[in-house]
Amino acid sequence: MKVLYFHQHFATPNGSGGTRSYEFSRALVARGHHVTMVCGQNSQGGLKLPWDNRRGWYRGDVEGIDVIGLPLAYSNHASIARRTWVFLRFAWRSVGIALRDDYDLLFATSTPLTAAFPGIAMKLCRRGKSFVFEVRDLWPELPRALGMKNPLLLGGMSALEWLAYRASDACIGLSPGIVAGVRRRAKSNHPIALIPNGADLDLFQPGRRADLRLDGVGPTDFVAAFTGAHGIANGLDAVLDAAAVLRKQGRADIKLAFIGDGGVKDRLIERARRESLDNCLFFPPIRKLLLAELTGRLDCGLMVLANVPAFYYGTSPNKFFDYLAAGLPIVNNYPGWLADLINQNGCGVTVAPDAPAAFAAALMALADSPDQCRQMGARARQLAEREFAREKLAAEFVEFLARTHAAR
Repeated sequence: MKVLYFHQHFATPNGSGGTRSYEFSRALVARGHHVTMVCGQNSQGGLKLPWDNRRGWYRGDVEGIDVIGLPLAYSNHASIARRTWVFLRFAWRSVGIALRDDYDLLFATSTPLTAAFPGIAMKLCRRGKSFVFEVRDLWPELPRALGMKNPLLLGGMSALEWLAYRASDACIGLSPGIVAGVRRRAKSNHPIALIPNGADLDLFQPGRRADLRLDGVGPTDFVAAFTGAHGIANGLDAVLDAAAVLRKQGRADIKLAFIGDGGVKDRLIERARRESLDNCLFFPPIRKLLLAELTGRLDCGLMVLANVPAFYYGTSPNKFFDYLAAGLPIVNNYPGWLADLINQNGCGVTVAPDAPAAFAAALMALADSPDQCRQMGARARQLAEREFAREKLAAEFVEFLARTHAAR
């Protein structure tokens, strides 16, 4: 089977982004399928591809994956208008590839939602090919929940979402809420698979806290870290609110590390400086290979999002599964399916949203109970091995694509 795979934010372990598409593409290649990956240009991809001057793009082999990198730079620091323009340009060039290339199955993954355009165009113009659409976020539910009010944009997103579901032969959702959302708008009996983000068990492993080297961290400090995007949706002011409580309690031994980048990071740094929150430490994004090594040496992982009901069952953050694989206890500050997993498996602590005192109390309790931390971490690793091993999920992914194509 020849698979044409569209992921604008494709990344390898040499980059600092999520590697789901990389791992799944490798699984396809390992089972004898051919994969052409079409992606954009971003600082987190970790790609170094030769330039094809005739075609006007980068192209090269990445561990058996034929990767086309379109020269469309993206940054989450850019304005909404600038990012939208990059999304549309990527979609336009992707449609051209989808209408021209030789393949059997077209697979597109959001975000952005505009990733669906090549699949929709292919279904309108070419016959005999399959289209599988992977949904990482529900649109326009999340933008609306985060405050977007423009009726034209929201209406356009809703129409594109509906078209994507209806044009596709099958869909994949990354969380229970996403699967339910797709089912509400897709055709009846539409094949929909739940394949969440996974745990890279060989890459993320429990390490020794004594080996941790981070500026501002002492050998006896308790280090809780957030590793991921610093955007509006992440609600990271909640961590600074807890940091303020810890400071008042005199718990300078508890350090809160922020590793990553995003549109609100500069504001968070300025707030920490203004309020003298010296217990908040900020670090740039790092390559996934190094992040895995560092994560295993932390004391705790922070699973934080803005208090938006659409997030409760509608997200599948990479960092959660990284924490599990690294054997970290997790502190989570919003309800939903991830909080349920933590509570059911005893692998961390869940606190109510917008409750800085409870958040701080959870961190203090863990810092004062190293044995409990170790037990929670061991249960986190067991959960990762039992339910979220990347190899298991990749095999489900490959089987679902093959079954979808065979059904045509």
